[in-house]
Amino acid sequence: MKKTLIASAVAAATFSGSALAMESASELAARMDSMPSVYGNIQLAGVHSDVEDGSSGTSFADNGSTIGVKHSHEIAPGISGFFKAELEFDADDKAGNGGLNAFDEAYIGVKGDSFGTVWVGSDDSTYETAIDEIANYFEVASQSIGGSYDTGEGDLVQYSSPSFGGLQLHGAAQINGDDDKGEKSYPYQLAATYAVDAFELAVAMDSNDGDFAYSDGTVGSSVNNENTYGVRGSYAAGDLRLTAQYQTRKDVGDLYGVFAGYTMGANVFAVAYEFADEDNTDAETSTITAQALHNVSDHMYVYVEGYLNNADDGASDVDTTDLAIGATYYF
Repeated sequence: MKKTLIASAVAAATFSGSALAMESASELAARMDSMPSVYGNIQLAGVHSDVEDGSSGTSFADNGSTIGVKHSHEIAPGISGFFKAELEFDADDKAGNGGLNAFDEAYIGVKGDSFGTVWVGSDDSTYETAIDEIANYFEVASQSIGGSYDTGEGDLVQYSSPSFGGLQLHGAAQINGDDDKGEKSYPYQLAATYAVDAFELAVAMDSNDGDFAYSDGTVGSSVNNENTYGVRGSYAAGDLRLTAQYQTRKDVGDLYGVFAGYTMGANVFAVAYEFADEDNTDAETSTITAQALHNVSDHMYVYVEGYLNNADDGASDVDTTDLAIGATYYF
């Protein structure tokens, strides 16, 4: 990051001539501080999947490579404005590759010491951030079971309050106008998090008010208009993190999950168990996930992940085993 900023400053000095050369060191430092930060990563992974009494195969693919730009500045004492834009690209295929061909996050916002943070655009939603930790932790997550909530990550207005003795309140509303899939809707999410010492507790809900799963690429109607509710408890002390979470939606089902992660120097080991029980049917799904990750340096890590998924719908009982090996370089 610093090398990028220094290179940009040198280039600016070259093209602006003597005027910039006369600037003082403090003026040059201020100019550098005003520049946006550029960051990015390349993520690649190979996955072997084996379905009981079925097919097996191996794939090599991009696992979410991105490049982004972010910036913040002081508007007034105690108040700052910020923005972030993050685009995706495929690092695995050259043939037919369109370069920056997908979109991840883009938002602008204002943060104040007294009133909290407000931001508008596309970002991880309030409910997802507060509750759905386990499915979002693993790198490949090929068999992870995410929660049943429909409000997507786009067209959001989000808010997080300051901390009141460890308590924070959060909210999000998605603005779907007349031209968004043909029907106006305003799904919303509410959450509260409380952190004290090594413990953290979060509760949240998603109204699921859209007729479609807006902004997440899903085609078709949402399952129903019932709310999703979730609760998560985490314990983080030193190198150890433990998490338990529960999510439910009427006439859809319940999801339970537990997670443990431990850091040993440059290595991280994690294991999780997720169980989903569908309402009004005999269907049950469970996934056991294990990860071993090694930080090669400050900018690169490699990992191995294993998944054992069991899907039992009452008529058939199928195990799927995945093994993923991947590497990520980031700056």
